[in-house]
Amino acid sequence: MKKMRLIVMSVAATLLLLSLYTLQGGWPSKSEATFSKATIQQGSSGKDVVELQGRLRFLGYYEGKIDGEFGPKTKNAVTWFQWKFGMKSDGVVGASTKLKLWEATKNWKPTAADFPGGESGKSSGGSTSGGGGGSGGSKNTNAGSDVDKSNKLGLSASDIKIMANAVYGEARGEPYEGQVAVAAVILNRLKSPEFPNSITGVIFQNLAFTAVADGQIWLTPNERAKQAVQDAINGWDPSDGCLYYFNPETATSKWIWTRPQVKTIGKHIFCM
Repeated sequence: MKKMRLIVMSVAATLLLLSLYTLQGGWPSKSEATFSKATIQQGSSGKDVVELQGRLRFLGYYEGKIDGEFGPKTKNAVTWFQWKFGMKSDGVVGASTKLKLWEATKNWKPTAADFPGGESGKSSGGSTSGGGGGSGGSKNTNAGSDVDKSNKLGLSASDIKIMANAVYGEARGEPYEGQVAVAAVILNRLKSPEFPNSITGVIFQNLAFTAVADGQIWLTPNERAKQAVQDAINGWDPSDGCLYYFNPETATSKWIWTRPQVKTIGKHIFCM
């Protein structure tokens, strides 16, 4: 009887919480003091975008400048966050995305760096250059605040880490030269106007890498993959400037076979 009473009380408490949640429009009361109820999307600006960029950067999805301008780089970060959390990856920040982001960043507290002009050496206003989805403009590989001074390209530590994840997820069974070649392809795309102009934009571009599609991008890379990334950053390009590669045994795209093939390393054919 006592056990049954506990079950009934638990169910009643759950129903009460759900009722409160519904009455508040599906948003915790604490969040009312943060995001407004407006939908945030590319082209938006202001306080909501500042908070959005700050929370995304806290999680490691955004490496750009906190400027309150929702440009391509911010959209790329939102899309990445949505994909990672199993949501519709449309880059539009509505109630469900705000709630998920708030839940994932409960320990986030704004600092001076989370406001326009609050970052050392940076002026307020203006939009971040570049972005994950667009082409054109200058390449801005040094947008993050965690730049790794040990590399020649000025990539951030987060850039290098996600590259190692990609190399490990895509080519951990390949010879070392092939792993460096995969890292080099990522860098070649970064330099090409045909691809997004950030490391995360290149790696998480739709349908670009199998490891992203099947989740292997989130496996912990080994030291070999990390070293392969460093060698590519330092200038070794076994792919000879290629922008694509594929495994002929598993490739399902007819289009990839139309690309000019340069060389084969391990199981991968590298092409332009």
